[in-house]
Amino acid sequence: MKTEKIRDISILLAEDEAELREMLCEYLQLFFNRVYSAACGNEAYDIYQQKRPNIILTDISMPNLDGLDMIAKIREHDKDTKIIVMSAHSEQEKLLQAIKLHLESYLIKPIKNDTLKNVLLETVELIRKTTNRTYVTDTIYWDNDTNTLWGNSKEIKLRKMENLLLKLLFSEPNHCFGAKEIFDYLHEGKDEKEFSIHAITSLMKRIRVKLPNDIIYNIYGSGYKIVPV
Repeated sequence: MKTEKIRDISILLAEDEAELREMLCEYLQLFFNRVYSAACGNEAYDIYQQKRPNIILTDISMPNLDGLDMIAKIREHDKDTKIIVMSAHSEQEKLLQAIKLHLESYLIKPIKNDTLKNVLLETVELIRKTTNRTYVTDTIYWDNDTNTLWGNSKEIKLRKMENLLLKLLFSEPNHCFGAKEIFDYLHEGKDEKEFSIHAITSLMKRIRVKLPNDIIYNIYGSGYKIVPV
């Protein structure tokens, strides 16, 4: 039975042993839509900065920049990314150091698939419970707590009316809002204004310039809606 892949959460694997890295990467791709991999700490840190993965699965001992130093660099400014450490039995001292760096979990090699799967799915569940986001692509989401739009870990700046429009659309994903319904929401509490379809279509054109295609769907004759991934 095919399992639907996790699309709203990404993972970075850092492992210097090529054969193990390839095997783990293939296993992670069974569950995650977005899997990044690195052969050393420096490469992993570069990918982290570019992609901002939600989960990092890293070995402790790696060339150039080891796992401990990489985690320490990340933790200087990021306490939220979930980090899972892999360690050999002989690295107990390093493992004790790593525990101080706010790890989500640690795994002793060799790692059984079921053990890794359980830890990963528990971490995914924790992320989903502690964040309130609606993803429209793999990298673009609406933060329902702050009513802000984000893309590639950066806030997409919106004007007041643009923000109000998205707040309404994201309040009920997959629901089609009519132009009159949108107009009334945008002007609620103000002096009564005459409905203008042109005002809504102009607003849609302006906001779409800031967004990739197919974020806001125009349902002919009905209105507009957001479709999450």
